[in-house]
Amino acid sequence: MDNVTTVVVLTLMAGIAMPVGALLARVDSIHPNWLNSESRHGIIAFGGGALLSAIALVLVPEGIESNSIAVAAACFGGGGITFLALDIFLDRIKSPGGQLAAMLSDFIPEAVALGASFASGNPTAKLLAALIAIQNLPEGFNAYREITVQGKTPGRRVIAMFFAMSLLGPCAGLCGYYLLASHDLVVACMMLFASGGILYLVFQDIAPVARLQRRWMPAMGAVFGFLLGLIGKMLV
Repeated sequence: MDNVTTVVVLTLMAGIAMPVGALLARVDSIHPNWLNSESRHGIIAFGGGALLSAIALVLVPEGIESNSIAVAAACFGGGGITFLALDIFLDRIKSPGGQLAAMLSDFIPEAVALGASFASGNPTAKLLAALIAIQNLPEGFNAYREITVQGKTPGRRVIAMFFAMSLLGPCAGLCGYYLLASHDLVVACMMLFASGGILYLVFQDIAPVARLQRRWMPAMGAVFGFLLGLIGKMLV
């Protein structure tokens, strides 16, 4: 396959991991004995650990490479403030969506970076696509549960929405390939902005929900989620 086709296929596969995770969550809602409470919280924590690994190992390192301290701080802080405002807005309109926002704020800039990597001839871009897909799976699971449990939205509608959102991957990847490959500063600012937003959402929405009294699997789930990102980063 040529580079353009490869970008489309890989970003679409990474995006489809979101509705796949949602399908697993739907099975869990239909068959509640499939997973115990500790396992569910472990999956939530795993997604949080994967998001933290994306911040620490992919988004921030790439973002600060092309930016000054002032610009990097402004982008990172701006991301946190923006997602704070989004969280307040969602709360006022009684609409759950914190983990969905975290999932998309992770997926889209990484898909842009993936497209730019292919345009620049980076040979490790395929491994980056695999890391994105692995992150999206638990994030899709967590976002589905948040929306359906708190928002009372029908599960089928949520899964259809996630399938539609998977198309954002190819769009973002092609944008990075054609428009941003030669604009390292813009891509770097996007990554830092997303990092600030993700970090806010991890500690606001994911970490508090993941904790259980006298249970240790959720905390280890976060460790293993971060470890997964660490292994992926070292492979890349």
